[in-house]
Amino acid sequence: MRVITYLSPSIPAALFERIARHIGAELMFEEAISGPQPGDDEPFTRGDADVGFVCAPSYRVLRDSVELLPVLVPSDPRAKGRPVYFADVVVRRESKIESFDELRGMRWAYNDRNSRSGWFSMLERAGSASFFGGLIHAGSHLRSLELVSSGAADAAAIDSNVLALHPRSELRVVESWGPFPIQPAIIRRSLPDDEKRRITDALLSIKREELEPFGFTSFAIISETAYL
Repeated sequence: MRVITYLSPSIPAALFERIARHIGAELMFEEAISGPQPGDDEPFTRGDADVGFVCAPSYRVLRDSVELLPVLVPSDPRAKGRPVYFADVVVRRESKIESFDELRGMRWAYNDRNSRSGWFSMLERAGSASFFGGLIHAGSHLRSLELVSSGAADAAAIDSNVLALHPRSELRVVESWGPFPIQPAIIRRSLPDDEKRRITDALLSIKREELEPFGFTSFAIISETAYL
């Protein structure tokens, strides 16, 4: 059994190491992108990965070859016990910016173009990437935070679970978008049904105290319609 996560380093690697141990799997990391995009050489169809943690847009790309597993439930009070998260728009604390609309013509940092929170949520709000004067491909939410903190970028939309784990006193949130369905956990469709059930049961049995240090409380079953 092989697990791959596309959500680190922004979501700590130690969380996925704990999950992989719990289900008895080898763990792999892909840190360059939030998940496969259309046309990418992805590991699920070719059988090189069995379980994955990806951003929501990738589930829509992979639907023919994967199925949904139970997903993480954040401890963020805004989630109200649901498997959802938010995109928190951050600027420097001393910035005069008070709303997203005031960012027109400024520099936007984003983790990658397959990210629900860092990229697509911005496009929905701005209408077009041309809203900004400059776009900076940061490569991760953590790097986006660094760019805004240093002044190299004016703003970024950060996964609320990442921001909760990595708060920065020099930044403040001007808008929060969502809630969005939490990043999906997926399993290769061609695996035997009894193995799919084993993994599902294993995820649902992970205890709260194992997840709380990473900002989550449990795994929960989610409907496919959440991502369509």
